[in-house]
Amino acid sequence: MKEKLVILGAGESGVGAAVLGKKKGYDIFITDSQEIKEKYKKVLLQHKIDWEEAKHSEEKILKADLVVKSPGISDEIPLVKKIKEKGIPIVSEIEFASRFTNAKIIAVTGSNGKTTVVNWLAYTFKKAGLGYVLAGNVGDSFSAKVAEFPNPDYYVLEVSSFQLDDIVQFQPHIAVLTNLTPDHLDRYNQDFKKYIDAKFRITENQTEEDYFIYDADDERVAEEVQKRKIQSKKIPFSFRNIDGWKTEIKNNEMTTTLEDRIFSIPTESVGLKGEHNAKNAMAASTVANLLKIRKQTIRDSLESFHGVEHRLEKVMKIKNVEYINDSKATNINATFYALQTVRPKTIWIVGGVDKGNDYTELLPLVNEKVSAIICLGIDNTRIIKSFNKCIDNIVEAGSMKEAVGMAYQFAEEGDTVLLSPACASFDLFENYEDRGNQFKEAVRNL
Repeated sequence: MKEKLVILGAGESGVGAAVLGKKKGYDIFITDSQEIKEKYKKVLLQHKIDWEEAKHSEEKILKADLVVKSPGISDEIPLVKKIKEKGIPIVSEIEFASRFTNAKIIAVTGSNGKTTVVNWLAYTFKKAGLGYVLAGNVGDSFSAKVAEFPNPDYYVLEVSSFQLDDIVQFQPHIAVLTNLTPDHLDRYNQDFKKYIDAKFRITENQTEEDYFIYDADDERVAEEVQKRKIQSKKIPFSFRNIDGWKTEIKNNEMTTTLEDRIFSIPTESVGLKGEHNAKNAMAASTVANLLKIRKQTIRDSLESFHGVEHRLEKVMKIKNVEYINDSKATNINATFYALQTVRPKTIWIVGGVDKGNDYTELLPLVNEKVSAIICLGIDNTRIIKSFNKCIDNIVEAGSMKEAVGMAYQFAEEGDTVLLSPACASFDLFENYEDRGNQFKEAVRNL
């Protein structure tokens, strides 16, 4: 008799897990409390997968042998608690997918920078001619890709704290932690430690044959590395002098030192500028050097990679006003980087679903750089309260078109218009990509 697999959530990861489960001979039932998007319904129908939408049929769900829970679903909902009470194992989609591939996994997590790092790695691997697939929290789900390409040489995965919450055996050969700043605290009962624990789960199944690359300048990361029993070989990256295997920047030179390999490049040669991108470059370079990719290939990749869509993406100049799309900035730290890089005077478009943000960290930069704030969210109370004493021009917009129109009215020659929301997008948009695309379209229509 077939094993019963129930999947909670019929989005990208859930539908990917359903397709993989079907291929592996499970009896599948996928359920979503919301309406399922048409593109996913088509996939489910094509693969003859049993599904329901806008409800959860508990009697069916509680007969499962295994449950795959989509990352957006909290452990706190009553249904998940009932599944656990019945002793039915719950795993995340990345855990499920990892059971059906022999590829070496390179997994990147962190509060910021992970999308840039995985895309930089994919770019480098392509130049090096390596067999790889990019998946996870970026592009297609890990499961969907494993169903299609079970065993490339490498899987390059962006993984979130939510995806790591429900792993059991997930074991990346190389794990990267870019940084830790308070994020998604609404999901972790406003407890930063729970969020940190989730991120560090990326190391929990690693052995001494594996590698853990991390930012040694991030005080919280460095402190946790000291406290935890991490089995894998630890490789820090830093702006300071450090011992052992490492990647460091000193005297404007970025150098990776491994046991039998030293690689260096002048920092001015690296294509992406800014302190945060120097860190991303160190992370990507360390992975590439570990895998012994040709030094010239690594050098070329570091020089010619120019970033990812929706991350400090220059859209266009209109009347000498620069429009920048930083829709991927869904937390305070990401927006901090963005405000650091822009020049005064900046018109800042901010807002969305607040994840427990402390906006006071941005006050010095807002004072220095921002001339007007346009709030783009259903509830902007906390943003207005945080900045109304330092910014005279604070207005609210109900759509991206309206926000961009307001920015156009405020902007003078030489100004910057920056979309860097510091919040999730789900109140007015499908996701951060939709938000960024609407921004670009509105700018092009000016």
